[in-house]
Amino acid sequence: MFHWKKLGKIFTPQEVTGRPWLKEFAQAPATLLLDDVVRVYFSCRPPADANGQYVSYSAYVDLNRADLFKVCHVAEQPILSLGGLGEFDEFGIYPVSVIRDRGKVLAYYAGWTRCESVPFNVAIGCAVSSDEGKTFSKLGSGPVLSYSPDEPFVLSGPKVRHYNGLWYLFYIAGRKWKLVDGRAEPVYKIRMATSPDGIHWNKINKDLIPSRIEEDEAQASPDVYYTNGKYHMFFCYRYSSHYRCMQNGYRIGYASSNNLIDWVRDDSKAGIDVSEQGWDAEMISYPHVFELDGKTYLAYLGDQVGRYGFGLAVLEGNLE
Repeated sequence: MFHWKKLGKIFTPQEVTGRPWLKEFAQAPATLLLDDVVRVYFSCRPPADANGQYVSYSAYVDLNRADLFKVCHVAEQPILSLGGLGEFDEFGIYPVSVIRDRGKVLAYYAGWTRCESVPFNVAIGCAVSSDEGKTFSKLGSGPVLSYSPDEPFVLSGPKVRHYNGLWYLFYIAGRKWKLVDGRAEPVYKIRMATSPDGIHWNKINKDLIPSRIEEDEAQASPDVYYTNGKYHMFFCYRYSSHYRCMQNGYRIGYASSNNLIDWVRDDSKAGIDVSEQGWDAEMISYPHVFELDGKTYLAYLGDQVGRYGFGLAVLEGNLE
């Protein structure tokens, strides 16, 4: 069993002023290491509109590399604008995963559109930055990874990695919608695609992680980290219904692999759970593992899937 020592909540969106598009939520943290700061990307929301509908933007906060509790700067604008009329990212850009590539920074993001019979649909887009991840330009008006016969809806949660000369995109794909008390709830599973160039992707069309708590378990945020000769995946999972509470809410799971395709799930090794009280006492989710100056950290969300911010934990020992 691994052990993550919780350091506390790092960033609270409600404390930010002067940015009307950043009212609450700091979801799905993802890091980019710079010389003096750790740039943490997250997704946030302004207040709901007159019809109670939300949009989602993505931005970043710079943390002092020597003291991650010190906020140096919060992005003055979202890193990307929402899509135009009818485009796949018209109503949301969430979440984001970034990677360096030949002097630039690529961002893979989930673009949200609204639907009539169900609340939303999602596909995965790509954007590029030439200013160390401050601003990004979309590769185009459409997604780089979208629906297909085996993955009919809700492609989201991208996490991009580069191993052994090949690009890997870990993501979630919708399997079904369930009506729960008159509300449509999505069920999604973790999947993967590979690419020679980061633009043209080949899906492997396979669920990577078996369900554990129920057949319709929903899985999200597959974050893969390579160390000690093994691939380690931290992800989150929840029940398919009544999950906006402590009992059925998100928890963090763990799986390992030697080849990135065949995974052995063992949630008992995850090494982190909800706290007895405080900001992460009901649920924890959207894990992101990164190494900084000889230490391994886990960024994650707390209650209400990051409505009040994200926190950090540090690994005690090694991932083996």
